[in-house]
Amino acid sequence: MQAAATRRRLVQALGLAALPRLGAAAAAAGRARVTLRLSHVVAQQTPKGLALEHFRERVQALSQGDIQVVIHPNSLLYGDEDEMQALQLGAVDMLAPSLSKFGPIGFPEFELFDLPFLFDDAEQVQRVKQGAVGQELLALLARQRLVGLGYLDNGFKHMSANRPLLAPEDFVGLRVRIQSSRVIAHQMRALGARPVVLSFGETRRALAARVVDGTENPISNFWTQNMHQVQTDMSLTAHGYLGYCIVVHERFWRQLAPGDRALIGQALAESLAWGSAMAQRANEQDLAALRASSATRVHELDAVQRQRLRHATRSVHEGLAARIGEEWIRRIRGAAAASV
Repeated sequence: MQAAATRRRLVQALGLAALPRLGAAAAAAGRARVTLRLSHVVAQQTPKGLALEHFRERVQALSQGDIQVVIHPNSLLYGDEDEMQALQLGAVDMLAPSLSKFGPIGFPEFELFDLPFLFDDAEQVQRVKQGAVGQELLALLARQRLVGLGYLDNGFKHMSANRPLLAPEDFVGLRVRIQSSRVIAHQMRALGARPVVLSFGETRRALAARVVDGTENPISNFWTQNMHQVQTDMSLTAHGYLGYCIVVHERFWRQLAPGDRALIGQALAESLAWGSAMAQRANEQDLAALRASSATRVHELDAVQRQRLRHATRSVHEGLAARIGEEWIRRIRGAAAASV
């Protein structure tokens, strides 16, 4: 029933999409107006939401209004379960899905970013994304006529529940919400928890109803979704990275004039750099707000506790290496550790 409803929504959207978006209303310079429809699943005030708003403003300014970006945030148009299908069918033009979204649609190499305890800090993440490994991953998307335009950060994920999660035994028996990712599911099972796949927009409600017991999020997502109101404990595990890929369909990208592609690329490069820096500040500010609130206790892990969790999830790395090849694991580790 849910699949049928999703299909109906896509068909309705495609009916609207059939109207010309490279329209006949000429701008003062004689150029046709372009409308770019962008959908995402998080709140407007999250780092991703703000970065995409920055992108909209830069496109507006650089094109002098000839290119309009219309943003549909917070799963208002499409959610986790149907946004990639919407892009492939042409119901939207641009998405900013988490990197985990690409594994289920045929790009298991992107699951590298889901590996627990792969990165020690943000500098390592940047070296991977900006280097050869990150660019090769974007190029792989052409297999399904997708165009990867760049990466956006949201920082490191932490574990929350209604008890502290500081050791592997603390996870045993918990139902933990995850996004759809074989790697993250394996991670939770390795810790003794039961992974439950839910869309991001349903997470807070599921926590409040005790459908799930805990989840993993960057602080900014946890705070802006008011999860602190339904979770008593946040453990600063920094066990995994959450980032996004800005992606369009090839047919949309090819129909743009070369100058418009260059302009969108410039605006996006500026906005991704701005957004990634802002994400770090937002996570720091929201952590301070979380500490100041009385609803959720915040727990720091010491080096021994972190190493125990790392050891408990070692099999996750081995499982992904068996699926995509040890060479990818070796290369991403080498790129992360390389000196600047």
